This record gives sequence, structure tokens and C-alpha cells, in this order.
Amino acid sequence: MMVAVLALIVVCPSNAHAASPTADDDTGYPVWEWPLQAPRDVVAPYRAPAHEYAAGHRGVDLAAEIGTIVHAPAPGVVAFRGTVVDRPLLTIEHPGGFVSTFEPLVSALSPGDPVSAGDPVGTVDHGGHAAVETVHFGVRLDGVYLNPLLLFGPVPRAVLLPCCDAL
Repeated sequence: MMVAVLALIVVCPSNAHAASPTADDDTGYPVWEWPLQAPRDVVAPYRAPAHEYAAGHRGVDLAAEIGTIVHAPAPGVVAFRGTVVDRPLLTIEHPGGFVSTFEPLVSALSPGDPVSAGDPVGTVDHGGHAAVETVHFGVRLDGVYLNPLLLFGPVPRAVLLPCCDAL
């Protein structure tokens, strides 16, 4: 019995990471910059709740050691910095009704401070619901949570190539 195995290669245009925070892609959402430097690992994905008050995971948890610098994903203004229950967090209001939140995050910024895309906004700390050495990144649009991964542009096209000699 012979089994054919395919290799998966992701084709990513050379300018895929150069998208401006205000450029729109096929989703109609702006394209933001990643808040963490590469490599990026989503430890806990977004899980939409069945309704407004149902259980879910209203954001993504990204692997990040304590002390890792977090960057603003898009221009905006700091709306909140402080501790909620046991977690330090930072909230940024962005144009178009978007609001991003990071926790646990220690920051020297204050409400009203403007930030540009890519600016350092704080460092990963500990506390809250996210696993140790992760940072929770949540996004709301007009008060409704959405999957933050929708804001990093389209998923590059996958190309399947044969990996073995012809059968």
C-alpha cells in the first residue's frame, strides 16, 4: 500500500506585513499590527459566546513571558489603565468604534495618552484568567466582542505541493 503525502506551504506576499493600520482587507475591518513581536503563538483562541451573557473566550491569549513588551496594534487613545479584581490591564480606544484590551499588562501610560501603531504600551505581568506567561488580547467593535485575529489581514493562501516521487 502506497500513501501519498502532501507538504503544505503558505504563500505570503513580501508586503503582507506592511499593511497600514487603516487599510481595509476583504473583511471590511482595518488591518492592525500584531501587539507582540514574532514568533506569535495563540495559546487560547477566541470562542464566541452563544449570546451576550453566555460563556466564551472573548479574545485570544498569546504566549508572552512576563516582562515582554506589548505594542499598540493601531493608533488610538488610552481609555483605561488600572487593576480590575486581580489583573492589571490597559484599554485603548481606536478609530471606527474599536476598543482593544490587554491583560495582565503593566503600563506607565494614563487615560488620554495618544498611541500610534507599534508604540510600546506596557509589559506582560501576572494575574487574571489568562495562563501564566500569556497576555489576553480582546477587541470590541461598538461594544460587541469580536475575534481579534480578524484584524491582522487575510489568511495567506495555502498551496499544496507533492512531497514525494511520482507513484
